[in-house]
Amino acid sequence: MLKKKVLIMGAAGRDFHNFNVYYRNNTDYQVVCFTATQIPDIEGRVYPEELAGDLYPGGIPIEPEEKLLQLIREKEVEEVVLSYSDLPFQYVMEKASLVLASGADFKLLGPNNSMVQSTKPLISICAVRTGSGKSQTSRRVLDILRAKGLKVISIRHPMPYGELAKQKVQRFATYEDLEKHQCTIEEREEYEPHIDRNSVIYAGVDYEEILREAEKEDPDVILWDGGNNDFSFYKPDLSIVVADPHRPGHEVSYFPGMTNLLMADVIVINKEETASLENIERVRKSIEKWNPNAIVVDAASPLFVENPSIIRGKKCLVIEDGPTLTHGEMTYGAGFIAAKKYGASEILDPRPFAVGSIIDTYKKYNHLDKILPAMGYGKKQIQELEETINKSDSEVVIIGTPIDLTRVMNIKKTAVRVTYELQEIGKPNLEDILDEFISKNVH
Repeated sequence: MLKKKVLIMGAAGRDFHNFNVYYRNNTDYQVVCFTATQIPDIEGRVYPEELAGDLYPGGIPIEPEEKLLQLIREKEVEEVVLSYSDLPFQYVMEKASLVLASGADFKLLGPNNSMVQSTKPLISICAVRTGSGKSQTSRRVLDILRAKGLKVISIRHPMPYGELAKQKVQRFATYEDLEKHQCTIEEREEYEPHIDRNSVIYAGVDYEEILREAEKEDPDVILWDGGNNDFSFYKPDLSIVVADPHRPGHEVSYFPGMTNLLMADVIVINKEETASLENIERVRKSIEKWNPNAIVVDAASPLFVENPSIIRGKKCLVIEDGPTLTHGEMTYGAGFIAAKKYGASEILDPRPFAVGSIIDTYKKYNHLDKILPAMGYGKKQIQELEETINKSDSEVVIIGTPIDLTRVMNIKKTAVRVTYELQEIGKPNLEDILDEFISKNVH
């Protein structure tokens, strides 16, 4: 019987996972290639045979998404599977229309065919958009569970930007582990807060294998720390989803964030301290319409600034989390808010100082003007980010990223760091919800 020829559209995350759990050993299909977007330097590589399995000697090529229609034609593709996240509904249907017009089928792989079952109680933290506040929500849940004496192992959504075969299963418990695995800025932003808490976090490429390794440590609870607005790779016993009132309406107009909204047991409306009442209510009405049974937790992400007096009256360059600004489409973040709050005389436009791939980032994401995204997907890009910062005529650099950038680059300016943690407002709060979860699931 002829195998159906499949192309998987991705961004070095969900695409590899969907392949591993559904297509890798499936003799009904032949995956002819992946396509890549969003992340620099992924295309042109090969998904290695060590990960691709016995059916794929030589591995599977990774091509640029720009060649999608050409690849469908040349490789006689019959089915295209969209496998990445944080996409406007209009974009998804444009891609679907292009694929259908080429004669191929267009497919989305759902939770039943992609979620792996754990032998341990599992909590997932996901979101409706990148930059909603998953990371601080995950830290808050982790802190509550550990304060109750529970052993928690976290697993982070993939960010495999290096040598894929070597990144099959990664375990991070120390700063040495970050160096060993040659972590990018994006990876450090997610792993360092766990290491700072003396907590273990896993990541990598093969997420069934990662889960089984984590289970060997005999945790009381496994915590899925999601990426972008993707849904969990694992079947959760409790699904917590974060919504962002700074982008009202996005919770019902982005893929697959709306899927998360619909599946959530708990929805955290975050950042309420800096959002308008009208926008908070718009998000609340979406929840009431689409998932009225979800428990809603109101929350804030207050800023903490070391030496805020340094900012007053100064020309400031503001650096924010890269993915939140780029495909997350935010035009500001915690650093920008801190600059305004603490009286910066000017927030500089970073574009005149940009070099190399940072220039390309501004061309691709032209909604950015007053903020420098902390792009750091490899050593060269980190150097270009450092050069951009040091070329600026700023008096103070405000670092609004989840990690302290001075650990990974030489910033020759006075720098001040902005951090943020989740704080619930009123009841029910996450501790109440987790107490009930523990009583039902942890024995």
